[in-house]
Amino acid sequence: MTAESAASDRAASGGGGADGAERGAPLVNIANALTASRLVLVPVFLVALFWGGGQEPLWRWLATGVFLLASVTDRIDGELARRRGLVTDFGKIADPLADKALTGAALLGLSALGELPWWVSGVIVFRELLVTLLRFWVIRHGVIPATRGGKLKTLLQTVAVGLYLLPLGAALDPLEWVVMGGAVLVTVATGVDYAARAVRLRVAGPPTRDGRS
Repeated sequence: MTAESAASDRAASGGGGADGAERGAPLVNIANALTASRLVLVPVFLVALFWGGGQEPLWRWLATGVFLLASVTDRIDGELARRRGLVTDFGKIADPLADKALTGAALLGLSALGELPWWVSGVIVFRELLVTLLRFWVIRHGVIPATRGGKLKTLLQTVAVGLYLLPLGAALDPLEWVVMGGAVLVTVATGVDYAARAVRLRVAGPPTRDGRS
């Protein structure tokens, strides 16, 4: 699940009488536990990635496995929060931050190892930080729903990073560049779209009690 869709799911499930926070959803729940585990896995991932200068095959496989495991928890925790009414303020904030931390750590780590151009990491990390700031900027005005483009962006980023992490030498170079190139393009496009929707939401003003802006 994308950070945008996870945040949207948590906020959407918190609307009206189904609001998990209003029902007193406990802070300690399975959705938040998965989010917290993803944050914990970030330093574990970095240790595995940089072990032996990033050239130890066993540790690269371990880093790949940790990254994919953390990515799976990103898919699950938002779904659980939405379906079981486990929405909390912690989850709304920590879920997208955990997603950004994992992706950013992977991209910057690969660039530090000289395996991914810094400009690629810079563009993607800047976009993710911008969207996070925009989310807080409009938080009192409403929730910007996730789009198919946002979901595609996350999928492409995950697959691209996974390909770069695999210790298979130059065999995957062409595929890596194609997928990462697609990820960069979709990342920029969805970032521009999100910024435009955030501005429109702010201009419209906060919703009234009847749900209208």
